[in-house]
Amino acid sequence: MDGIKTRRATTDDLPVLDNFLQLLVDAERPFDETIKEGKAIYYDLRMLIESDDAELLVLDKDGTLVGCGYALIQKAKSYLKYREYAHLGFMYVVPEYRGMGLNQRLIDGLKQWVLSKGVREVRLEVYEDNTAAVKAYEKAGFKKLLSTMRYEIR
Repeated sequence: MDGIKTRRATTDDLPVLDNFLQLLVDAERPFDETIKEGKAIYYDLRMLIESDDAELLVLDKDGTLVGCGYALIQKAKSYLKYREYAHLGFMYVVPEYRGMGLNQRLIDGLKQWVLSKGVREVRLEVYEDNTAAVKAYEKAGFKKLLSTMRYEIR
């Protein structure tokens, strides 16, 4: 089809994934003025690769990574109906490969992994002003649940 394979990330992928992480941070800075300047680390990528409670998938086009995303099983708050859920994050597709349904392919692969772990609740966070990402997640079946608000006291 498009020659792009979805596979589990390996530690050999870490240099490219580290770069993807900084590209993601740079893309999110316009939505969040509280992200510090310079290198910012959102995730422990090695842990996501090595943990039994996480699945980090990459999109591989002929040996070149063009996207990634992870699912991490986490304990739920005691007041919720479920005991654990999967948090999706690090959803990134290289700009020239966007609009090809690759984000959906990543989400589908992560959902399969989540179900294989016996978990049915999946959550993620997205900046409300990132309308392209919001639309992509809504297309994948996600619904808005809660807004985080902030105020800086000066």
